[in-house]
Amino acid sequence: QVQLVESGGGLVQAGGSLRLSCAASGRTLTMGWFRQAPGKEREIVAAITWSGYTTYYYANSVKGRFSISRDGAKNTVYLQMSSLKPEDTAVYYCAAKTTASVTRLDDDYAYWGQGTQVTVSS
Repeated sequence: QVQLVESGGGLVQAGGSLRLSCAASGRTLTMGWFRQAPGKEREIVAAITWSGYTTYYYANSVKGRFSISRDGAKNTVYLQMSSLKPEDTAVYYCAAKTTASVTRLDDDYAYWGQGTQVTVSS
């Protein structure tokens, strides 16, 4: 069983930056960040997989503004968010799976964090 603990959400002004962290308690090969805004479906933001080489995925809406990275020694994945916009406001969830493939569907991820609120004010 893998447990995910997220941190780093908060309130920031438009144009600002935040970094989310997700620490995993067990072995995973793919981790991703999803978000869900009020009244909207949960959507993938970014994902990273590592098995010999590292593969990244970014949603078009965050390309060039967000960056996902991993610290293998700490078994932690980060989401660096810059140039934040009010439409980035959502609950952000960390997700993980034990297979090495970047996928965009939340059903593909077996493990989930509790979620952390990110609010971007205009």
